[in-house]
Amino acid sequence: MTSVTFHTEQGRITGFDAEGHSGWDDAGKDLLCASIGAAVTLVEATVNDVLGLAAAVKVDEARALISLRLPGGLDAAAESTCQSLLTGLMLYFTMLHDEYPENIEVLEAD
Repeated sequence: MTSVTFHTEQGRITGFDAEGHSGWDDAGKDLLCASIGAAVTLVEATVNDVLGLAAAVKVDEARALISLRLPGGLDAAAESTCQSLLTGLMLYFTMLHDEYPENIEVLEAD
């Protein structure tokens, strides 16, 4: 199962951890895992490469883990964009959970 934990602080999403393989299908054929990975990559690339915000990213292939933490002190426009991206990611993963409850869980942590 893939577990995605969104970290929040004072109503602000500060980042996420996505860990584990969904187990929906065999490695290389798991479209759910591919969907999760593509969404995470899109958000990370937008935050770091498009917006240039230097969010901290950690990848641990042995644990099938990718984590992202936003930097502090963002200006209002960057903060708004990042919150929209992360809220959209959370909504997307929640929709996947509704369809595949045995394969992905979505959690929030303060």
